[in-house]
Amino acid sequence: MTGDLPETTEDTVYQGRVRLVQPARGFRTGFDSLLLAAALPVLDKGEALELGCGCGGALLPAAFRLPGVSFTGLELDQSVTRMAETGTQLNGFGTRVTIENTEASEWVKPHENRFDLVFANPPYFEPGKISDPGEGKASAYIETLSLEGWIKAMLHAAKPRATVILVHRAAELARLLAQLDRQAGEITVLPIASKAAEPARRVLVRARKGLRRGPLTLLPPLITHTEDGSARTPAAQAIVEGIPLVW
Repeated sequence: MTGDLPETTEDTVYQGRVRLVQPARGFRTGFDSLLLAAALPVLDKGEALELGCGCGGALLPAAFRLPGVSFTGLELDQSVTRMAETGTQLNGFGTRVTIENTEASEWVKPHENRFDLVFANPPYFEPGKISDPGEGKASAYIETLSLEGWIKAMLHAAKPRATVILVHRAAELARLLAQLDRQAGEITVLPIASKAAEPARRVLVRARKGLRRGPLTLLPPLITHTEDGSARTPAAQAIVEGIPLVW
């Protein structure tokens, strides 16, 4: 591609059905993004919001999955925003998908109680907690907004009783639950482990805004690879192929 964008590639997911424009070097769409898209509940209509949508690795597959829903993606990096906009055009989503080049906690202020669904794959590490993640990866891995601030922004934008969903590191589950427990209920946690005998490294967390506190549901882990690591499990392969996750 040309212009002032960094070097990009055009790729596909969902067996060629969804097109993405991604940086040639840096953070690229992986399993976590497709997992998040698969985890969204089926809605026939309404509005959905993703905070930190990047180049659209979760947003565009989600828009493909839920054709009756309008999507808004928020992204701070201007060049990555343009990649998401190009991906939106390539997939023919038109005005049903809107990309905003903005800081999430400020953007949501005038949009309180607007969205029927809010989702995110926040950066996984606090500043100073890891070494330089490499060219083009800092915005995807290092928090520019605290995890607590991220969840507050999500809940602010969600309608009462609407669903919010995050994928994050399992090591941060306590922080996630502490923030969600103040403003949400019906919390469900799905651990994600590479192999059956290994600890979970990721968690999917789902909650509904404004409901009373209740028992937390901790589901059996989703295992992504066979014991020898040579292949995806059927459950993980289904996610990669665009089949909704039932959880």
